[in-house]
Amino acid sequence: MSTIIKVIAFQGGQASRLAVKLALWISITLACFGLVTGCMPDAPTANSTSRLDQVISRGRLRCGTNGELPGFSFLDPQGRYVGLDVDICRAIAAALFDNPDAVDYRSLNAKERFAVLQSGEIDILSRNTTVTLGRAFANGLDFAPVVFYDGQGIMVRQDSKISKLADLKGKTICTQVGTTTQINLADQLRQRNIPYQPLTFDDINTVFASYETGRCQAVSADKSALIVRRSRLSQPSAHIILPETISKEPLAPAVLSGDSRWLKAISWIIYTLFEAEDLGISSTNLAQIQAGQNELLQKFLRPSDALGDNAGLPPDFPTRIIKAVGNYAEIYQRHLGSNSQFQLARANNALWKNGGLLYSPPFR
Repeated sequence: MSTIIKVIAFQGGQASRLAVKLALWISITLACFGLVTGCMPDAPTANSTSRLDQVISRGRLRCGTNGELPGFSFLDPQGRYVGLDVDICRAIAAALFDNPDAVDYRSLNAKERFAVLQSGEIDILSRNTTVTLGRAFANGLDFAPVVFYDGQGIMVRQDSKISKLADLKGKTICTQVGTTTQINLADQLRQRNIPYQPLTFDDINTVFASYETGRCQAVSADKSALIVRRSRLSQPSAHIILPETISKEPLAPAVLSGDSRWLKAISWIIYTLFEAEDLGISSTNLAQIQAGQNELLQKFLRPSDALGDNAGLPPDFPTRIIKAVGNYAEIYQRHLGSNSQFQLARANNALWKNGGLLYSPPFR
C-alpha cells in the first residue's frame, strides 16, 4: 500500500493530497478486513464451543425465569418452580439428560433479565418475554418458537365507571418498568389522544399492590397476566379487564445470538411439544403408542440416529420430552387451561388445524 501512496503522490498538487488520503482510507479499510487485527470482533467459527456442549458437559440447565407469575412461572407451596415457562426448561432438561429436574432456576425481574442472559449466567431465558425487533438486535438475542400468543390489556375496578379506553382520560395507570407494556401503553393512548398519568415500578408485585390500594385507577399488562394476577387480589370479582387488546405479545424463550446449534436444539424441543399434540401423542398414551406398529408415530418418537447426531440431541429426545412433561396441550391445560384455576381458552394458542397459531415444521 505504501508503494501505491508513493506512486499517486508523485503526481503532485492538491489532487495528489486527495489521492494520498484516499489511499490511506483504502489501507485502513483493508486492515479492518484482516491485514491488521482489532478492527472487527471475532466471528463465531465452526470450532467454537456451543452453549449446548457446555450445558451437556455441566449436566444441568441454568434457566432464567419469572417466579412471580402463576401459570407461567412461580413457586408453589412446596417451593418448586411450576408453570408453562418452567415446563419449557424441564422439557429441555428431559431431552438432554432424561431428567426434567436437572434445572437450576433463577428468578429475574423484567429490568435485569436481559443483562443476566448477556452475561452468560443463564443458558436460556424462559420468562414471558415478548419477541420484538429491538430485542433481537439491540439486545443481541435470538428467540426460539413462540410458546404463548398474548396481547396487552387494561384492568380497572368494576365500580370505576371505566368501560373503554376513552374513559381512562386523566387517570393514573400502573405499569412495570422495562417491559413492552410501558411503551405500548404510551404509544396507543397517545395515538388515541387519551392523556394519562403513568406510575411505574420495577417490581411487578408492587405494580399490582399499588393498583389494589388505589394509587392508580388502572393497571396494564399482558391479558394473561391480568387474569392470573386478578385471581390473587383480595376481591377478584371486583375487577374487570377492558375488552380492547392494544398490542401483539408473542412470548418466547430467548438465548444469546450467534449460537445456532443451541438455538436449533431448543427450537426442535419446543416443536416436539406442538407436533406431539398434533399427532395425538401424550404422556398418558405414550407407552401404548411405543408398543404399536404405526410407522409415522414411531419415526417421530425416535428420529434417525443421523438426525439426532446433527442436532446434538439423543435419538429418543421426543420420547423423553413427552414422558416428562407431556405435549403442549397437557402443559397448557395443566397451568392455564381446563385443569387450572384460570380456565383460559386456547384461542391463538391452539394448533393450526384448530384455528390457532401453533405449528411445527415436519420431523424428517
